[in-house]
Amino acid sequence: MSKDSGLNSWIAIVSQRLPQRSQPQAKVLAMWSFGIGMMQSTGLTTVAVFLAQLLGEKENTVRQRLREWYRDAKDKKGNQRQQIDVTKCFAPLLAWVVDKWHSTDSQLALGIDATTLGSRFTVLAISVLIRGCAVPVAWKVVTANKPGAWKPYWLELFDHLKHSIPPEMTVIVTADRG
Repeated sequence: MSKDSGLNSWIAIVSQRLPQRSQPQAKVLAMWSFGIGMMQSTGLTTVAVFLAQLLGEKENTVRQRLREWYRDAKDKKGNQRQQIDVTKCFAPLLAWVVDKWHSTDSQLALGIDATTLGSRFTVLAISVLIRGCAVPVAWKVVTANKPGAWKPYWLELFDHLKHSIPPEMTVIVTADRG
């Protein structure tokens, strides 16, 4: 891997900002996010081809490494594979965004949104709203069209984030429906 590729620097940043991830988990997460950013695509094949060329590795090797990152433990190869608990990333992710906050006031806008993906899933997401963008920092995937309240899920998501915002900041929560 070329030292000027930026990937090594990004791996170091992700490892520092998400210390609860193991070094291999942080490395693959950094590879994923770096590839997505560089290729402007979330497609597994697109990201794997880019990273394989960058790293001088076989495409299938990189593709499998990326797949292993998001699979459940039972679906991974090897004896010591672990399932990723993404909820442990929520607080550090929000703290990272707040740490980089360059606002003259002490207000933080969070948006809550429910996005239904076909008739299969609904993603409940909390995002930081900044400069016309929404940066997701916590999410829960639920079965779509299933009867029941979302309020317990929202409260659980906010509970993960509650210690990530300095007490002097005012938080404004917005929603588009419901």
